[in-house]
Amino acid sequence: MDNEQRGTEPVRSRRKKIMIRPRTDYPRKSPEHREEYAAEVSPVPVRDRSPEVQGAADNDDAYKSVGYAAVGLGLASLFIWPIILGPLAAVLGYYAYNNGRKTAGAWGLGLGIVAVLSYFVMIPFAR
Repeated sequence: MDNEQRGTEPVRSRRKKIMIRPRTDYPRKSPEHREEYAAEVSPVPVRDRSPEVQGAADNDDAYKSVGYAAVGLGLASLFIWPIILGPLAAVLGYYAYNNGRKTAGAWGLGLGIVAVLSYFVMIPFAR
């Protein structure tokens, strides 16, 4: 019965009234100044220009080129000189794979191996 009586009473909100004050940030003394100061407060980014870091970036680009060369030689070895370009693509692909260029190195290695194997399978039919 208590529940029925509660249902008939109007429900009053128990929210507190929030007073909104004008915002004043720490370094500002008066609210008239509304400029941003994030660029002045943020720290200067640290850039390491040491020769070791520069050399590492150059090596990374060199390995990228080796990986792409392996893929190019692998594709070319499918059509011309498979017994010469195939192993070359496989070796360059392996080199690129070991030096961090996993995708291009694996593709070059795979295409080189496929070219050499297809050469040995197809050569009896060509003569």
